[in-house]
Amino acid sequence: MNLRPSGLSVGMERSALLLLVLAFVLAGWKTMSRLPAAGFVSVPQQATALASTPKVMSQANLPQQLSPDGSFRFDAQFVSSSPGQAVHAASLVELDDGRLRAVWFSGSREGAADVAIRTAVMDAQGLRWSEESTLLDRIRLQQGLWRYVKKLGNPVIARAPDGSLLLWTVNVSLGGWAGSSISWTRSTDEGVSWSEPRRLVTSPFINISTLVKGAPVAYLDGQIGLPVYHEFVTKFAEVLRINAQGQVVDKTRIPGSRTSLQPVLLVAGPEQAQVYMRSGNARALMASATGDAGKTWSDTHATAWPNPDSALAGVVTGHGTQWLALNPAPSNREVLALLQAKTGASFDGVRPWIVESTKSTKARIPTGDYERLLGDELRARGASEAQTQAYLTSAKRQLCGADSCSQEFSYPYLLQSRDGFIHLIYTWHRTRIKHVRLDPLQPVLAAPAVPSHAAASH
Repeated sequence: MNLRPSGLSVGMERSALLLLVLAFVLAGWKTMSRLPAAGFVSVPQQATALASTPKVMSQANLPQQLSPDGSFRFDAQFVSSSPGQAVHAASLVELDDGRLRAVWFSGSREGAADVAIRTAVMDAQGLRWSEESTLLDRIRLQQGLWRYVKKLGNPVIARAPDGSLLLWTVNVSLGGWAGSSISWTRSTDEGVSWSEPRRLVTSPFINISTLVKGAPVAYLDGQIGLPVYHEFVTKFAEVLRINAQGQVVDKTRIPGSRTSLQPVLLVAGPEQAQVYMRSGNARALMASATGDAGKTWSDTHATAWPNPDSALAGVVTGHGTQWLALNPAPSNREVLALLQAKTGASFDGVRPWIVESTKSTKARIPTGDYERLLGDELRARGASEAQTQAYLTSAKRQLCGADSCSQEFSYPYLLQSRDGFIHLIYTWHRTRIKHVRLDPLQPVLAAPAVPSHAAASH
């Protein structure tokens, strides 16, 4: 048998090699010739839009509660209102009149064909959440994109520099979440109506394996920096630069973020920003920084905070502080905490503000205790007996085994409203979206010592 390659096959191999070399040269030329990025829109250290002290919480007639560690106070209520659903990945935006609009995905289970993007609005005066409604579902997304959509998830809502609202959503046509792409839609009437969905083209090739979770940041030239991540073959984080027409004009990978995902951007100044990332190998909160408005980023490194392969959120306030919301335990999501630091500073070593935690030291509790624990809070916040049972069924379906259940407070999202309050929304036991509102300037009482967190190895 003659195994010598033919002249035709040799020519084809050479042509393929030449095309590959040209692709690498073109990519390198594009990187080297990249124009200097416009600076970030940084939050002023003393924003004139914020009062020196936020409004008193009692004016809203919402009951306050003491944090589990006894150090600060906040008010809390549920956002989602449809019993029996699996809910997750909420995000939040402030409307022109001071109301808040939340979005999240909801369905029989994560990834199911009936999952839809749901929304609710909090009244600015009474601070009560409306009944939820559907903002976007799989059928409407299919019709707008002219392509089959298998499932959708992770909605991120934000205000664009031109004043409109933008909504980015993860969707999959084939396979699992690693085959995701991002779609987006725009509203010019504060979320009452939305444009036809469009695909966000992040790659000229097959345009898959790009997902979104974190809040965008703004550039001085009116463009948007959207933190995204990839899960196909390997995990890594990127920042997309998006123009006013919704098109990706540039992107920068966070170096060394091979097992990191769901980046969160915190802007410290026109040229300075930090990015914090979920650890895909459940080790430590990962971080990187830029000093040239995101044109380049430092190598990813581990912080001293553990990360149980869980999402986080961040915000920089008008008073010059930065906050992170995260699960600070090394192996599970049964504690949700806030970290506070000066803008641009490290969060290592700061004392956490514990927002919610398990009442038991065990990671899992018997099913009967779990039912009583969740049922008591649901009923206390107005759920009927039928609603309570539907919520419990949903939570048990997702978090319980044969005779025990895990508790989960996860996927946080942070926003500071114009009155100075910080708003935190998150997934409560995978069955409801919960909203916490707190005054970031309140005096923090002395709290019992919290367990120290061993520094992760770099």
